[in-house]
Amino acid sequence: MTQHSTNGDGSQLEGQEKNQLIRQRFGAVAGAYVGSTVHAQGPDLPWLVEAAALDGSETVVDLATGAGHAAYALAPFAREVIALDFTVPMLEASEKRAQELNLNNIHFVEGDAHALPLMNQSVEVLVCRLAAHHFTDVALAVREWARVLKPGGKLLLIDSIGAEDPVVDEYVNEIEVLRDPSHVRNHSVSAWLDLLKQAGIEGRHQRTWGIHMDVPTWTQRQRTPAPNVERILHLFATATPEARSYLNIEQDNDGVYTFDLPAALITGIRV
Repeated sequence: MTQHSTNGDGSQLEGQEKNQLIRQRFGAVAGAYVGSTVHAQGPDLPWLVEAAALDGSETVVDLATGAGHAAYALAPFAREVIALDFTVPMLEASEKRAQELNLNNIHFVEGDAHALPLMNQSVEVLVCRLAAHHFTDVALAVREWARVLKPGGKLLLIDSIGAEDPVVDEYVNEIEVLRDPSHVRNHSVSAWLDLLKQAGIEGRHQRTWGIHMDVPTWTQRQRTPAPNVERILHLFATATPEARSYLNIEQDNDGVYTFDLPAALITGIRV
């Protein structure tokens, strides 16, 4: 996971405080993310490989690699994968897992998504999976993608997304911040396409799906405090029909809430 500075969108924490919070939270749970079914076995990983369409000659940058699952999926098809993150325990856990998988062409590098340690127009393929909702200055991050991508270079973005309906969007992001205070914002597909266009990347929405969650597993992975879990449960119990439909909120026979967090695959070409 990786952060930078506040973008003035009402975030409660300033940039440096947010950075420290992310390092603390994700450093403490690095092992849980390496083994997380949501992150390790998502259906989006084969879609990512398909969209990348690598021929074995490319150097791929996996930005905010986190537990490294995108890097593991792409490494067999690439010449080299550079896996960047600024949470050192995450990098250490991911590097250990890569060694266990005998993936010797992944290089793990400490780096900030908002100030990439890469030369201008030096990258052929840049990947960012399930991380951009932590970026405190997403426009700056996107400009960095455009800076380092070669003309014709490919962007592959996967992230949880916000709703186009502003009321539902606010509801979803409130739940996300309660669960993990280092969360900044899930952006809608239309917002992502606008951001990419402004930076000189021609974006295309490839597909949307739901990441199935249950509240206990979802909150335990981030060690969410009990009062926040109670607030989340209250928000699920009192959800509007629109929010309930958007997240596909259900309650099983044991009273456990489940939901489908919308995510999208967006590809882009640097013009």
